[in-house]
Amino acid sequence: MNKSPGVVLQRLLEESSLLASSQPIDPLQLKNMLERHYGLSGNVARLGSEKGHTFRLKAKANEYLVKVSPSDEPEPVTALQIEAMRYLDDAAHALPVQRIKPTLDRRDSVPIDLGDGACRTLSVFCFVEGLLWEQMDANVEQLTKAGDMLGRVNIALRSFGRPAATRSLIYDIKHFLHWAGLVEYAPDPKHRLLAQRVFKLFEEVVLPRLPSLEMQVIHGDYAPNNVVVDQHSDVFVKAILDFGDTVHSAVIFDPANPVAHLIGRTQDHPWEDAFAFVAGYEQSRPINESELPLLPVAALARLTMLALIRHWKAGRVPDQSEELLASAEYYWTNLERAIAVPLDDVVARFRHRAADPHDLSWKEVPD
Repeated sequence: MNKSPGVVLQRLLEESSLLASSQPIDPLQLKNMLERHYGLSGNVARLGSEKGHTFRLKAKANEYLVKVSPSDEPEPVTALQIEAMRYLDDAAHALPVQRIKPTLDRRDSVPIDLGDGACRTLSVFCFVEGLLWEQMDANVEQLTKAGDMLGRVNIALRSFGRPAATRSLIYDIKHFLHWAGLVEYAPDPKHRLLAQRVFKLFEEVVLPRLPSLEMQVIHGDYAPNNVVVDQHSDVFVKAILDFGDTVHSAVIFDPANPVAHLIGRTQDHPWEDAFAFVAGYEQSRPINESELPLLPVAALARLTMLALIRHWKAGRVPDQSEELLASAEYYWTNLERAIAVPLDDVVARFRHRAADPHDLSWKEVPD
């Protein structure tokens, strides 16, 4: 079968820099640029990255995360994530946002030329040592704290705005219906039917409400792999990483992103962890009562996106296909479990947990 995304989806993939070629960077050239612009030297190791290039720099006394933007990413879009992080550092310094390492002349990033005619942006961030949220089985109290932290970030970002934030980002849940063009990449008919159920739900429940939803700049990817935690800290969240998906969108989509990663992981109570997270989120940033019923559908949409994008990537990077397809299977299993729970029950329990995050009596009612 000759598979190809639809016209709109193709454009979204391009504008999100997911179709750019990723030519290797000469390690010596990168080291020279880090020395010249940042006064940093040490061992540089390449890390996995969805777009652009990411490295870990081990200097004499400290470690840093080094990022080189994709060749086709507009400079204002690259600057957006750094501007959001700098804004939070200045306006809400208590929030544990990963810190930016300035250049020798006090800039937050620097344009670089790798000799291929494309201008890229070099940025350096302070490396945060610790455990990623995805590497542990967080309990109810910890999930509540993780939710509370995202609520605080959303509040802090209310006054932040940049023209680049209105970009078209493929991972923005408001574009979910365009993802229908990726369904054919999933070979299992059962998975395709599952995806179609979610598309139908989204079209019925979320799409009519999109024009009236509360909008602002959001993190866009507050996921378990972008949060460093400290199990022994009262705050729990040690650092919030990666503002690369920062976008102006519906606020309700921001908690929907982590909820998508939390649902379906257990057979008996597929939404259990999500209830704790949302209860924490509402402690600092209450969800509009009229928008709450949209949250579980948006989370199901995001979970469908997580599965579909892995099938699409598996065809583009064959050497990673085994890992990508195993990950997709995990998400399909979680989606099947989560969608089996009646949405009215899910919304009712979100309301119940928001009222009393420590009341676990809802567990007595089987899903």
